[in-house]
Amino acid sequence: MANNIPENGTLLPLMEEFYTIQGEGYNTGKAAYFIRLGGCDVGCHWCDVKESWNADLHELTPTDEIVKHAKNYPGKAVVVTGGEPLIYNLDDLTQKLKAAEMLTFIETSGAYPLSGIWDWICLSPKKFKAPRPDILPLANELKVIVFNKSDFQWAEEHAQHVSPHCKLYLQPEWSKSKEMTPMIIDYVMANPKWEISLQTHKYLNIP
Repeated sequence: MANNIPENGTLLPLMEEFYTIQGEGYNTGKAAYFIRLGGCDVGCHWCDVKESWNADLHELTPTDEIVKHAKNYPGKAVVVTGGEPLIYNLDDLTQKLKAAEMLTFIETSGAYPLSGIWDWICLSPKKFKAPRPDILPLANELKVIVFNKSDFQWAEEHAQHVSPHCKLYLQPEWSKSKEMTPMIIDYVMANPKWEISLQTHKYLNIP
């Protein structure tokens, strides 16, 4: 993590920002503006954006500038992701996004305290750094990445602690998708409280 980031969150290490179609989970298929912040110490070995881990590699950007860019596009949903975005105080960013009449979505491992004002919280817990217990009941969506068979039990353990209205998803890790997808299909058919999430943006070849 960068050490010179103000605690009030008015400057954030912006890795990239882009307008695209949400590719996974409950909001799949929706136009959305993605804000990817640098910095992560969760350390998933299969992470496909390892270049996001070191916050010092990414320029500190004023939240006013980030919001200004988001307003240039017709879609009014903004996804804040990382890295692990909750390393930072996201109150200022989300207050400004809401003032601009944007919907605010976050994708987080839940390893850090929740900050920000959110219309949708996608919690994707990781074994490498488990989520905080106080985050689980707030999740709108629990999305568990399935890399091996033990991840089904990991998913069930966390499903016990989310709200009854939380959507439950199992998503094959991309490099293991041929192996894990048939297992997920069988699991969801036997346990229909779960649904399947696919990384459709990769199939569609979009960011």
